[in-house]
Amino acid sequence: MVDRHRTIPRRISLTNTIFEGNNNVYLLDGERTILVDTGVSVPAIREELADGLAAYGVSYADIDEIFLTHWHYDHAGLAGEIQAESSATVYVHEADAALVAGDRTAIDAESTLKRQRFDEWSIPEDARRELEQYLSTAMEIGGQAVDVTPITDGDTFERNGGTLEAVHLPGHAAGLTAYAFEGETGREAFVGDVILPRYTPNVGGADVRVERPLETYLRSLERFIELDFERAWPGHRAPIDDPSSRAATIIAHHRDRTERVISVLEDQGPADVWTVSAHLFGSLSGIHILHGPGEAYAHLDHVRAAGIVTETDGVYALSQSNPSIESLFPSIDQ
Repeated sequence: MVDRHRTIPRRISLTNTIFEGNNNVYLLDGERTILVDTGVSVPAIREELADGLAAYGVSYADIDEIFLTHWHYDHAGLAGEIQAESSATVYVHEADAALVAGDRTAIDAESTLKRQRFDEWSIPEDARRELEQYLSTAMEIGGQAVDVTPITDGDTFERNGGTLEAVHLPGHAAGLTAYAFEGETGREAFVGDVILPRYTPNVGGADVRVERPLETYLRSLERFIELDFERAWPGHRAPIDDPSSRAATIIAHHRDRTERVISVLEDQGPADVWTVSAHLFGSLSGIHILHGPGEAYAHLDHVRAAGIVTETDGVYALSQSNPSIESLFPSIDQ
């Protein structure tokens, strides 16, 4: 049966001085008052979101449900505080549920894996100290622990006369989930950081738990294109009116970046992740000390799995001359 209801989101744009680009929180009103994502947990953003909701006659106490696209603090940070005021049900994919819930075992395991990656990627001690200081400070924006309700791919939620469908699209985060619905233009989706209108979402560093990060993300982009949404509502900046084309552009971007990674190894010889990252991005600071080598690692891992490079003790070397990488990327007509 065709769902004739048309969901019309109300987009609340929040200042974001922690990460690049304003965060979006989406309000769905009707019989149930729903938020998609929440923004970071800092006093200024807490007040900004409250003011944005008030413009529609809504307070934190009115929120019935929160659908989170993934666990990152700029998307989930205020969920616990809103839940404390409203008793809202908070949904998030099962892969991210423990981190959003504040489970100490899950948080410690993620931190331990990060430190392991720092070693594997040969991040220098001074840069590592800067990054660890940044991450320690960033923990403060994570907000309160949340009583979460885990969801999985394909779960559907009949709300306010329409349907939200969970679409698991991992890569940037292990649990990254879009929520599809019937909108004004046809099939639309809240996509979090699956695609963004200006930047390419980081892979490799944004969630070190993702195995084979670039391959995982490419599969998600391919599925996203096949779903052929008419409009995407991203976690940052303005709606995207041709989301499949944007996803294809991101695939092309990663193909080009993989070629650059191979060029670095051709020109410089065997190199560790940090060295390749420096050739790609130059000097790094703050969160980019994690995201830069994470991105380089994701591409090195992708060509290593294809036998184009070998890895020994964290050093990558070409095993083929003039390798072809076309088969490593989805064939998408833009």
